[in-house]
Amino acid sequence: MNVEVNKEQLQKAKAYKTMLIFGMASIVMIFAGLTSAYVISKSRPDWLKDFQLPQAFLWSTIVIVLSSVTFHLAKKAIKKNNRSTTTLMLVATLILGLLFVALQFQGFNQVIAAGYYFTGSYSTITTSFLYIVVLVHIVHLIGGLISLLIVIYNHYKQKYNATQTLGIELSVMFWHFLGFLWLYLFLFFTFYK
Repeated sequence: MNVEVNKEQLQKAKAYKTMLIFGMASIVMIFAGLTSAYVISKSRPDWLKDFQLPQAFLWSTIVIVLSSVTFHLAKKAIKKNNRSTTTLMLVATLILGLLFVALQFQGFNQVIAAGYYFTGSYSTITTSFLYIVVLVHIVHLIGGLISLLIVIYNHYKQKYNATQTLGIELSVMFWHFLGFLWLYLFLFFTFYK
C-alpha cells in the first residue's frame, strides 16, 4: 500500500512539473515575440539610440537574484525539516519580491524624470517597448507572488516537511524561471541598442 501511495505521489509530482514546464515555455514564447518585435523596431528612424536603463532596474535585478537565493534556501531548509529557517527564507523572498516590483515602478519614474514617456504624444517606441515588456513580466511575477503566498500559507498550516515538498518545489521552479527571465530582459535592454 505504501509503495502505491509513493508511486502515485511521484506521478502527481511529475504531472505538475510537466504542466509548469509547458506554462513556462508559453511565457518564453511571449517574451521571444516581444524581444523580436523590439529588434525589428530598432531600425525605425524614431528609435532612441542613446537610451540608458535607469539605475532602479539594476537594483531590481540584484533583488530578484537575491530572492531566488532565499527561495532556494527555503526549499533546502524544509527538506531538513528546519521550519524556522524555512519561514525566515519564505518571508525574505516575499519581501524581496515586493521590493522588486517597487523598484520596477521606481525605474518607470526615473524614465519619466529623464523626459521619456511611455504613452501619448511625447512617448517613443523605445520606451513604449520597455514599458510593455516590464509590465508583462510584472504580471507574471504577480503570479509568482501569489504562488509564494500560497506556499507561505501551506507552510504555516504545516503541510510541508522533508518528505512533502512538492508545492515549494513547483513555486521555486517558477520563481527561478521568472528571475532568469528578468535577467535576460535586463541584459537584453542594457546591451542591445
